[in-house]
Amino acid sequence: MSQSANSLTYLALQKFKKNFWGVLSLVYICLCGLMALFAYMIAPDTSQNANQGHLSIHSRGPGFTIDMLTIPSDAEETHKISSLFFGKKNSDTEIPITSYTLSDKYIEYTPYSGDDIKGIPKRLVMEEGVAVSAFAKANISSRKFLLGTDKYGRDLLSRMLVGARISFSIGFVAVFISLLIGLFMGSISGYFGGKVDTVIMWIINVTWSIPTLLLVIAITLALGKGFWQVFIAVGLTMWVEVARVVRGQVMSVKQMQYVTAARALGYTNMRIIVKHILPNIMAPLIVISAANFAGAILIESGLSFLGIGAQPPTPSWGAMIKDHYSYIILGKPYLAIIPGLAIMLLVMAFMLIGNALRDALDVKA
Repeated sequence: MSQSANSLTYLALQKFKKNFWGVLSLVYICLCGLMALFAYMIAPDTSQNANQGHLSIHSRGPGFTIDMLTIPSDAEETHKISSLFFGKKNSDTEIPITSYTLSDKYIEYTPYSGDDIKGIPKRLVMEEGVAVSAFAKANISSRKFLLGTDKYGRDLLSRMLVGARISFSIGFVAVFISLLIGLFMGSISGYFGGKVDTVIMWIINVTWSIPTLLLVIAITLALGKGFWQVFIAVGLTMWVEVARVVRGQVMSVKQMQYVTAARALGYTNMRIIVKHILPNIMAPLIVISAANFAGAILIESGLSFLGIGAQPPTPSWGAMIKDHYSYIILGKPYLAIIPGLAIMLLVMAFMLIGNALRDALDVKA
């Protein structure tokens, strides 16, 4: 029991728990991750990519409320389980209205055209056997946009929730690719040394000398614009730092006595690297992975702002800033500030948790 209490993992965990900002960042990241995963369950707009827009209610402020008339279509509905995680294909017609009256055979409604513009009344005639009151009760509801609407009349809160998936996905995929390549290149270079080290370090230095954003743009243009292309491009540019850290750690660890003992027992080089060296250098890799996660989010946001990231109608926080940065001087700065704050808070959380892990895993402290 005392051995377990004094283990390095236990001591590191206790140190991490004492770091207020690290724990707060971890809780915030977990909450954001859960909201991103179950975005369509909590988003007001459950259509795919939260792309249901109404130009008549574009750029409305937070808390904007309007009555919405929904005219159902006969299109086949999306599978319920699939719609919970990927949204549903919304082929229904939605009409923002200011007022409506019911008669025996039709609904007379006034479409919303603006605060100071009075719309032209229209009639929706019911089919035979359809009760007007029952139809109105089921298909006319008040809808509140907590964060307002964007310039296309789409619910900003729903777009923010679904857009969080892009940021988390790019982080996970980029870190996975960077670890996969960086671990292989760095461990081979540090363990074998000599000509192998010279060649790999030449590749690392050449890649390191190219500006990251420029390299990402080049890879993105070569692979094409799209969701997965951006993920691969960002991951292929972040492995260099991982490889350099792994190389340095392997070069110091391979001189340890337990590695010499493993060689004396006749273990293969691959087994020594995988089973003995890599598990003992994971602490700095965890820290650098947290920093790379934050860096991947920033790079993806920059690419989306430039128009070569995730393509419309896929929501992306960077693309939201691009679409609405001109609104900062038009009296509606929240359209660009909200996604900007979301990026800043998520990146800062990963950087703070990286600092907390660095302090907790520091064996000298």
